Amino acid sequence: VHALAQVAHVDLVKEFPADTVRDALNHHVRPHPVSVLAVELVNENFHARFSATGRAYLYRILNRRAPPALDEGRVWWQASRLDAAAMHEAAQELIGHHDFSTFRAAECQAKSPEKTLDRLEVSRAGDEVHIVAEARSFLHHQVRNFVGTLHLVGTGKWRVRDVADALKARDRAAGGPTAPPQGLYLTRVDYAAD
Repeated sequence: VHALAQVAHVDLVKEFPADTVRDALNHHVRPHPVSVLAVELVNENFHARFSATGRAYLYRILNRRAPPALDEGRVWWQASRLDAAAMHEAAQELIGHHDFSTFRAAECQAKSPEKTLDRLEVSRAGDEVHIVAEARSFLHHQVRNFVGTLHLVGTGKWRVRDVADALKARDRAAGGPTAPPQGLYLTRVDYAAD
């Protein structure tokens, strides 16, 4: 899984200029493919995970006969043409407040399987199928389980009604497979203005 907009917080005993902290972090994370873009001072009640008011993910499926080269490890490659329009139609069955047990990993630690999904869109962008998901929070593997299920629709193995039935089942066994992690990107985390 990749992150284009991951947010983290750290409590420091001594106050340092934000640029100094950013540069020190970037020095110490080498040679890992991590880059700290910005650092800012926040109030002591801020928590990178629990203060978030929204999250957005993008899942990239490379949908062409030729395998990925530069994007190896950054997309899910599917050589057979996917029906992105049917996938989008099926995705709309998942919008709203639901018990998402069908799309929840067994090791999920959330207290409740109920979540509100604000947006789930599927579109084609050249050789790629993009799936965008937005909500306040997600269950463990929820987006990848959405993608695996919508993939069944895109291949013609499932219909829109099958996705609605899977959601109603509230049983992980009723959903599609978990899509691989390579295509998933955290693209945004939202916080209240204060």
